[in-house]
Amino acid sequence: MLVALLEGAAALGAIVAVVFQGWAILLAYEMPRLGADPPAPPGSPAPAVSVVIAARNEAEELAATLDSVLAQEGIDLEVVVVDGGSTDGSRAVVEARAGRVRGLDEPPLPEGWVGKTWACWTGARSTSAEWLLFLDADVRLAPAAVRTLVAWASREGATVASVAPRVEMDRAWERIVLPFYVQMVLTYFRAPHANRPHSRAAIANGQCWLVRRADYVALGGHEAVRADVLEDVAIARRVRATGGTLRFAWAPTLASTRMYRTRSEMFEGILKNIHDTRYSAIRQVGFLAALVGFFWLPLAVLPVGVLVGSTGLTALGAFVALACFGKHVAFSRATGAPPAYGLLYPVAVGFYVVAVLTSIARGSAGAAIRWKGRSYPIRR
Repeated sequence: MLVALLEGAAALGAIVAVVFQGWAILLAYEMPRLGADPPAPPGSPAPAVSVVIAARNEAEELAATLDSVLAQEGIDLEVVVVDGGSTDGSRAVVEARAGRVRGLDEPPLPEGWVGKTWACWTGARSTSAEWLLFLDADVRLAPAAVRTLVAWASREGATVASVAPRVEMDRAWERIVLPFYVQMVLTYFRAPHANRPHSRAAIANGQCWLVRRADYVALGGHEAVRADVLEDVAIARRVRATGGTLRFAWAPTLASTRMYRTRSEMFEGILKNIHDTRYSAIRQVGFLAALVGFFWLPLAVLPVGVLVGSTGLTALGAFVALACFGKHVAFSRATGAPPAYGLLYPVAVGFYVVAVLTSIARGSAGAAIRWKGRSYPIRR
């Protein structure tokens, strides 16, 4: 009787896990892909776009980002970099492009603001173009990127249009963890569903998002989400709540980014996104249970089947393991990592489990979020 119950529970869990893996694949399949638009006809007016970049100790990435922005085709550009007290060579990078790039020193951070929201708000208020493009300091653009974004947003009537860039992964730990990170974003936010008019899904990517100035003002700008670490998602939710239109697409040929340079930076970045300033212990425990239940426990079906001598359970476990590893190999390949790294996905899950446990420990102690040398209190 006990063996039968164990077999039934394992089989049910395995089926649920396989369905979940399939749902992630379906979401990836549904994700729109944005490629370069053809150039506008000769004599067409160039759209005016203000590019706002918040930079805090980004010298290693900022030069390449600015050069890619300055190489944009068919756009009347205004480029502003808001420096948040950098102590590296970020200011020198901007000064070397004086005349084409305007540098601003971020004013003292007011209470209740996150550094990035304050920098973006400061930069946006100093510009004048019809369109605002908020760009992270480590995102490099193809020459057709900005005009394509403007044309796409105009065609779609988008209140906010944003894209996910291609993620560059140079080291083993990036290739193990970041394809799994992409899956987490895709499934947690139901990313492609944000493009549906009646969906409740809401996501924008703070790395690269475009908005008309009039819409930005109507949304309340970054001031309305000033205390949110995930300000991009908060903006998207405001768009959804006010009946606006969201557009979100993958644009690997238009934009690329190297998200993290060190393991510690990646851990703190993912922890910051998991933790957020709106901390909820119930949410974090639920997330932890989902990680273990959907990604680790299914792999136990095969050894359990062998242990109890069940041919059916062993066969099911072999199928589940093949499905799980196969899916992660495919995701690694799709995101640009060598496919073999998908076989190490349980390690990536472990990375996330440690991050969630750290979040629970810090949240229970009331510890603030730390990011780029600043601390932000949590709100329960």
